[in-house]
Amino acid sequence: MAFVVAQEVPTSSSMAVPHGPAGVGQARHRMREQLRDRGVSDAVVDDAVLILSELLSNACRHGRPLGRAEVGDGDVRAAWEVDPAGRLTVEVTDGGGPTRPVPATPSVTARGGRGLNIITSLAQDWGVRDSASGEVTVWVLVTEGHRRDDFATRVNVPELDFTDTFDDLG
Repeated sequence: MAFVVAQEVPTSSSMAVPHGPAGVGQARHRMREQLRDRGVSDAVVDDAVLILSELLSNACRHGRPLGRAEVGDGDVRAAWEVDPAGRLTVEVTDGGGPTRPVPATPSVTARGGRGLNIITSLAQDWGVRDSASGEVTVWVLVTEGHRRDDFATRVNVPELDFTDTFDDLG
């Protein structure tokens, strides 16, 4: 006789991520695995993993580790939760920094500065929450079917339109 034990998949998760690029991949993998086990659609999982990557990169680039005054060794906190209605909230908390998280308008040649614009295109909503201790949490609400129809035009550079070039190749 075999016994089957149902393992409940957590509806929320929180993890310490090293302040730097080393832990980003591990956090993405854990999120993807847990959300898929929870039955979250692949589209929402893919968007959430991209959002988590952007938030962690920003926290490591612009914020301090939790509980420390200087950038360097330490952790930031990544968390996600699926509510009873199926909405997914992704949060990243760092120790604060000299700048506020706001969407940028990068130049055509800029190597960065597009992350919050991408998040705005993928998310239903996002915002910033400050704590009395100086911690900063950026939260993002991701829902099924919310990706904006104009996603590609919101993150592409209009000055670099190659469609005519590729049409000539056909």
